[in-house]
Amino acid sequence: MTQHRRSRASRIGLFAAPLVAGALILSGCSSTGGSSGAKEPQTISFAFGATNDQDKAAYTALATGFEKADKGVTVKTINLPTESYPSTLATRVQGGNAPDTFYAEGGTGQAHSIIPWAKSGLVLGISDKSVIDALPSSQKDLWMYNGKAYGVPLGTQAYGSIFNDDLAKSIGVNLTASSTLDDVLSACSVARAHGKTVYALAGSVPANTSFLALALAASTVYGPDQNWDAQRAKNKVTFAGTKGWTTVLESIKKMYDAGCFQDGATSAGFDAITNGASSGKVLGFFAPSGAAKEIMDAAGGHVKLVILPVPAPSGTKTYLAVSADQSVAISAKTKSPTVATNFLKYILSPKGQENYAASTGSIPIEKGAADNLLPQYQPVKGFIASNNVRGYPSLDWPNAKIYNDLGSGVQGILTGQMTVKQVLQQMDSDWG
Repeated sequence: MTQHRRSRASRIGLFAAPLVAGALILSGCSSTGGSSGAKEPQTISFAFGATNDQDKAAYTALATGFEKADKGVTVKTINLPTESYPSTLATRVQGGNAPDTFYAEGGTGQAHSIIPWAKSGLVLGISDKSVIDALPSSQKDLWMYNGKAYGVPLGTQAYGSIFNDDLAKSIGVNLTASSTLDDVLSACSVARAHGKTVYALAGSVPANTSFLALALAASTVYGPDQNWDAQRAKNKVTFAGTKGWTTVLESIKKMYDAGCFQDGATSAGFDAITNGASSGKVLGFFAPSGAAKEIMDAAGGHVKLVILPVPAPSGTKTYLAVSADQSVAISAKTKSPTVATNFLKYILSPKGQENYAASTGSIPIEKGAADNLLPQYQPVKGFIASNNVRGYPSLDWPNAKIYNDLGSGVQGILTGQMTVKQVLQQMDSDWG
């Protein structure tokens, strides 16, 4: 499971309509026709963190696709260790020796988020109107600062659970996009009776526990108030004082107590997810939607997975979290700004978006993409069509510590070492 794909976090805008905007604007940018010029080096580097061959192939396909579109340029790919990718990249960017282009997170809430680097002059701004107009209108603040774009999205992902519906039904478990948390709690005892668990959880990895919490918060916090982050920034609300955040953490504890996660979940790593899914011991897990294609491809078509939202408690409307925060940015130190900019134009073009989506199962940011979803998105198609979606919260947060303390706090609650109130108070303290 690619750790950076969890991202990861909070864009309030709805994605269905904005994603179609600007597709035709960049239709002529899929080939730059050798326009990069001869006065700067025609070779650039492109860094990312891929955990498997499929992920690496997706990034490599972008590089080779650009090389074909812009004759005479070369893109050297660099696959950095995934587990340490955010900190490794941040160190290189801040040290002035970053790759020419690199995978990064839009917004502000991660160690490798784009906007703080933009404010510090560490990433290259793009003023090209075709690029700015093609960015999803509801999420422009993920990449925009002072009128320039400092990154482009790789595509859109839904953030919920990846679910083996056929396996679930074979043991009498029927969870759908309209299920509630109470339905899940009832299903957990049924799954346990058949030697399985409804979900796998990497409880020792803040990235995974935070992911679950934020997917729930899309309904309990951001469903009622899309602008909660803005209100928090003005100190008009707090984590500890918002009932929806308390509900998030209490709901995860209820799932744990009901046996919804595998044994040893609190100390488990990502291998618990991959091993559980491949062995048929778990029915689902929490991950960005692209992970569904990743596993189905690895299974050679023998496994069928679907994307589901994380169900909200009864009486609370369920929303699906979606975001286009996975991005590519350019180092301000690059010696090939034109080549690098043209590479980002290619990524944002319909051809580049479709190229990446073909390998990852993401949703291209182009006209008609929301109408031609892959089969695994069928259960949530109604959410997208009716705009019952919210952004993935933490990208609007001012620092990565809030996100990390949420994840470690979930583990602390499950092990009895922390209370819900303590976790939320710590997050408020982190916000500053």
